[in-house]
Amino acid sequence: MSGPETRLFPARPIVGASIAVIRDGRVLLAARANEPMRGVWTLPGGKVEAGETLAEAALRELQEEVGLEAQVVGVLTPTEIIERDGEGRARHHYVVLPHAALWTAGEPMPGPEALGVRWARLDEVAGLETTPGLIGTLTEAFARVAALEPTL
Repeated sequence: MSGPETRLFPARPIVGASIAVIRDGRVLLAARANEPMRGVWTLPGGKVEAGETLAEAALRELQEEVGLEAQVVGVLTPTEIIERDGEGRARHHYVVLPHAALWTAGEPMPGPEALGVRWARLDEVAGLETTPGLIGTLTEAFARVAALEPTL
């Protein structure tokens, strides 16, 4: 069955990919320009398109949103975001597969999907308004990158 997909009150969860780009002990964050959660800090990312791998989607979204290039070093624990209306119906339902990555090129510039961008240390993120589960995802991303350091 095919047809238009809606992000508001979807018939099924929407699969997304995000990317935690780490550079010099900091991670790149973007402030969301669109609802839901406009203005909230999160990782660059978005919907996975048909025929695209999760890593390809994460890297495409990174380039589109902030103009960076990175090397994916691993997939992290998925995050599920469900927002319900007053009647308990799923207003939004996303399953996001985050990736840990190392910065390779470019300087971040906010695109149409980002109000702003910033590099942040993990301890700085706790003071920001963020998407659900972001601290856990970032902790996992920093650990994944740290495990690679002897081989870098």
